[in-house]
Amino acid sequence: MAAEWSVLLLTCQPGGCVSAFQQELEARRLRGGLGPRPPPLLLAVEDPWARLGSGGATLNALLVAAEHLSARAGCTVVSSDVLREARILILHMGRDFSFDDCGRAFTCLPVEEPGAPAEAVVCNLDSLLATMTHRLCVGSPPGVWICSTDMLLTVPSAPGIDWDGFQGVRVIAVPGSQAYARNHGVYLADEQGLVRNIIYKGTEAQIQQCAGPDGTVPLVCGVVFFSSDAAEQLLATHVIPPLDACTYMGLDSGAPPIQLSLFFDIVLCMAGGMTEEEFVKGGGDTSVRSARSVLWTALRAFPLSMACIPGASYDYMTTSASDHIRSLTLLPGSASHLHFCKTAHSHVDQQPCLLEDGSSVTNCLLEGAVRLAAGSVMQHCHLQGPLEIGPGCLLSGLSASSSPALQGCPLRDVVLQGHHIRLRDLSCRVFTLTGRLDDWQRPAEEATYLNMPWAEFFHRTGVREGDLWDAEMPRSSRCLLNARLFPVLHACEALGLEDVLWLLAPVAVAGEWLARWRAAWRMSWEELLPCLDKAAELGARRALFFLQGQRKVRRVLLGRQDCSLLPLARSAVHEGYHEAVLSTLDEASFYFLVASTAGDAGIAARALACIAEVLGCMARGEGGLRSGPAANREWALAFGRLESGDVAGGVRELAAERQKWMSRPALLVRAARHYEGAEQILVRQAVMSSCQFVTVAQAELPPLGCWVQVACPARLDLSGGWSDTPPITYEHGGAVVDVAVLVDGCRPIGARVRRIGEPELRLVSLGGMPQGEAAVELVCRELEHLRDYCQPHAPGALLKAAFICTQVVQFPSQKPLQAQLMESFGGGFEVHTWSKLPHGSGLGTSSILAGAVMASLYRAAGKAASTESLIHAVLHLEQRLTTGGGWQDQVGGLVPGIKIGRSKAQLPLRVEVEKIPVPSGFTQTLNDHLLLVYTGKTRLARNLLQDVVRNWYARLPSAVQNADALVSNAEECAQALRQGNLPLIGKCLDRYWQQKKCMAPGCEPLAVGRMMDALRPYVHGQCLAGAGGGGFLYVLTKAPRQKEALHQILAKTQGLGNFSIHSIEVDTGGFSVEVVGCDPKDGSHPREDVAV
Repeated sequence: MAAEWSVLLLTCQPGGCVSAFQQELEARRLRGGLGPRPPPLLLAVEDPWARLGSGGATLNALLVAAEHLSARAGCTVVSSDVLREARILILHMGRDFSFDDCGRAFTCLPVEEPGAPAEAVVCNLDSLLATMTHRLCVGSPPGVWICSTDMLLTVPSAPGIDWDGFQGVRVIAVPGSQAYARNHGVYLADEQGLVRNIIYKGTEAQIQQCAGPDGTVPLVCGVVFFSSDAAEQLLATHVIPPLDACTYMGLDSGAPPIQLSLFFDIVLCMAGGMTEEEFVKGGGDTSVRSARSVLWTALRAFPLSMACIPGASYDYMTTSASDHIRSLTLLPGSASHLHFCKTAHSHVDQQPCLLEDGSSVTNCLLEGAVRLAAGSVMQHCHLQGPLEIGPGCLLSGLSASSSPALQGCPLRDVVLQGHHIRLRDLSCRVFTLTGRLDDWQRPAEEATYLNMPWAEFFHRTGVREGDLWDAEMPRSSRCLLNARLFPVLHACEALGLEDVLWLLAPVAVAGEWLARWRAAWRMSWEELLPCLDKAAELGARRALFFLQGQRKVRRVLLGRQDCSLLPLARSAVHEGYHEAVLSTLDEASFYFLVASTAGDAGIAARALACIAEVLGCMARGEGGLRSGPAANREWALAFGRLESGDVAGGVRELAAERQKWMSRPALLVRAARHYEGAEQILVRQAVMSSCQFVTVAQAELPPLGCWVQVACPARLDLSGGWSDTPPITYEHGGAVVDVAVLVDGCRPIGARVRRIGEPELRLVSLGGMPQGEAAVELVCRELEHLRDYCQPHAPGALLKAAFICTQVVQFPSQKPLQAQLMESFGGGFEVHTWSKLPHGSGLGTSSILAGAVMASLYRAAGKAASTESLIHAVLHLEQRLTTGGGWQDQVGGLVPGIKIGRSKAQLPLRVEVEKIPVPSGFTQTLNDHLLLVYTGKTRLARNLLQDVVRNWYARLPSAVQNADALVSNAEECAQALRQGNLPLIGKCLDRYWQQKKCMAPGCEPLAVGRMMDALRPYVHGQCLAGAGGGGFLYVLTKAPRQKEALHQILAKTQGLGNFSIHSIEVDTGGFSVEVVGCDPKDGSHPREDVAV
């Protein structure tokens, strides 16, 4: 479950950065970071005054939200009625932060989210949004949630807040130690959970008074909820002076500024232990006291309750560098909902072992040997080694140009940051350097700089107090915050990182830099803060993220990693970096294709698939379905070059043609389809490496007119299917358990071939029987008649492909077809095929039929091929046919009995088959317990196949995990068969069906689901055969010989349509090849069983 927000607002300080923050919110909406139903209103709201306070910012944000909701409701004035059913979330960015130029909200965390729909750096804002949306606010009534962003907050997945009968206002607390509470706020609540007081930095006695039975105290964590009634009352105060000064309307009306705290000026008035006099007099100046009086009148009647969340934790982001570094170097798992990791969204060029455990690298590109010690943090840096960063350091915002200055400069216990600043129309880079132990605001006389007393610093460097502070500034006011330490501009020279690094140098070296430093115009951190260009900083972080993302693309492809690039592609499209990613993928495709090995061709196919994904993302859900035709003549030149082996030229042509298809969604989708078509060319070439495992021997040529007839069983896939599908089978490795089966007592699939005197090819598709009437009859007399062999739906395409793949006919060739046939065979061939199984049965018909045709054609042409050769020959044929099938069907139908086929994660693709020995009598047991149920639904395996291959190339985590599970389940099923364990086999079948549904969602029609539900009490397990989507369901019954019983059960089940039940039995003999007389109907003709 997730909270569904009506409005989400992010408040920020004035300073011209509100548009950058609005862009950040919109980016999160696009990449799915705001939940399944993002708020219709996303608003970055600038505070009217620089020091408005959290209370004033809340009132202003509430007014803005109400105004927008009122406009959406068609009102011409602000109406509080719009708050009645609204769910509003207000996030306060608060004050500036010493360690991140974009504030605590946008402080990046060392977190990766593999399951996120779009890849992005995770900020504290994202963590809080997830916590509020998916945990803390679930189940709350309409109202207004307010959350600070100045803390790291961890909340259990089920916080256990009771909202029954809730009224008023509720504060959220987390349990903390009494020692921690001394520097923070705590709630004093009664036994009913009603708040009596809020105590900030209280005495030991005051804090002890707040403690619970376990000794912990409820810490103020910056989260509060106002019911709709309370929010209406709070909104009503925005027109009453002096509270009108808190809003932008007050600013526009000339009201004097006022500063209010959310907790101590608004929430506190509802605390049960407060009196009106105590509350009002507690305000600072007259205007605050007047504001408190208004708030008391408006809100005092509302009860203030507290929910303290067991197991929650709260870590305020202080101005202590030590605290900040510690919060970012937690070991993985120490913050349960964040899953911190050592390297997040970073490319480390050389040995990752140079990054010690306990260090943290986020959004960085590290080239060369960069060593980072434990207890150090690096963020938003592009650095080139060799570099060595000691413990206790925080480095942020450093570019590659800073690397020379860092080389040979030992860093330890320092904070080194690069900043984007804007001085009116001038943009520049400024570097700051401080010590981990330094305190920004402590008076210089008792403080440190670079972890040493100021006096020692002055002595080491030659810097004087007069260089840093004006003479008229009181000594008690001089501190690090206002020390003009940091060079900004120089009259003659460009400034760089070395202009602050010299401050670490010993006296002998420092002297060389002192004059240059003094000649520069310098600013203090206090002076720099208003000049920080947050938009430029966010833009630089984004650019670096996609730069390291491009390196990730190369790393993942080259390393054949099972890591999805789809989330990165989505982010690139959302944030305008798609051209950079496309360029990287073009380079990767070109590089790997030029390498021209089978393995590299597989990598290049994945690169082309990734380009298709980027194009699909660019269409943004418009332009039609991703699956569709890919034979537009405009792409023919590129495809032709790929087919001919000029892969480098083909990739260049693809990229050139792509540029013409980028203008609108419909063209982008069509371009994506053609890139998938190009990818399939490379997959076909990779699979056809299996041809080397096809060996054909010479055999006696049967007499003219004699039929060679082949009859094959169907196959049941008991587990592992889809793992045999290219490219999964050679990139991951596959294992499938198959059973050759007779259906209703016969082998349902067959073919026969004979030589004829005429130099032509007669291709006949019969009905369901060898003696049936011809359904389709085709005669080919010229090579041109075979040209459509690679179009699966063309008449006779499979038979045409069989003639070409067996090399009975050479195509293409300068020699006419009739000449080829007469020279080699003294005439032509007639082929008949049949299948008793319905189209889309799921029993492997087309691949087994291809095996039958090739076996009979080889024999009729005077050749012999082993079963292993036939298995690989069918793989080859289906790639030439462009149907792109796997190998399990022909293994199931051509190898007798029960077996497991396997392929390794390598090219060339080779299928190895192991027969599974079963206990004596168990084959008959299977025959008694296995049944086929025809569902009456026709499956569309082609569509399913396209989706599966697309998801595999995207390396969706679910697809990768499911491929692992398919193979392991196949091995477990094989073991269950060896043991003769029916219940365990049934479990494998049920698990297999779940795996099929995961691999190809939508493969279970509603009627099939009803059928399976009805049968479930009577079976050990059940599964749709093949790819699913329809066809045959096979069941392993608990009791033997249940055909009639199951028929009665299904007949009583509503909504099934036409179904039928068929007996099956294991075929232990395998397919048969017979050379018979001129008429196979005539039993007097001699027959010959031929080993193939």
